Amino acid sequence: MNELQLKYGCNPNQKPSRIFMRDGSDLPITVRNGKPGYINFLDAFNSWQLVRDLKKALGQPAAASFKHVSPAGAAVGTPLTDVERKIYFAEDMELSPIACAYIRARGADRLCSFGDWAALSDVCDADVARYLACEVSDGIIATGYEPEALAILSGKKKGNYNVVAIDPAYKPAPIEHKQVYGITFEQGRNELVINAD
Repeated sequence: MNELQLKYGCNPNQKPSRIFMRDGSDLPITVRNGKPGYINFLDAFNSWQLVRDLKKALGQPAAASFKHVSPAGAAVGTPLTDVERKIYFAEDMELSPIACAYIRARGADRLCSFGDWAALSDVCDADVARYLACEVSDGIIATGYEPEALAILSGKKKGNYNVVAIDPAYKPAPIEHKQVYGITFEQGRNELVINAD
């Protein structure tokens, strides 16, 4: 599938709205639940790039919390201390490394993360899903979903929670384009490798 109709554009009055591949290839994503809108996908794709690059650079599971195309937090999956578990409302929960990453990312600014879009560098497990089930969030993007996690997330927001899977092998074209006010911008993609150098 190389095109997906969206709920609406940046605002509810901006219809029709869609995402598509100009070269005719298949989209690198699958909507597993919900009906994401324009801003949802801007958050999804921007946050996915961040967690993908964090994991590549640091070799640890990474997560981000985005709200209206801005990062509210990003983190890697180091274990939470007892104090951090209390601060992040995660006491008495099983926490995988990817769950710790998301809880840290959301906890970087809980106010700005209210109604966020979550991004995970790895497969979403039930630990992440159980934590997200108790939070106000609009959607999530990850490389995949464990069956229990998908069941939990699909029941969120009366069954309308946005769940998107992305192909981790997807590589965008080296030149990117964007239109603003009918004018096309073009630039080479930022493929800078983040390492010790």
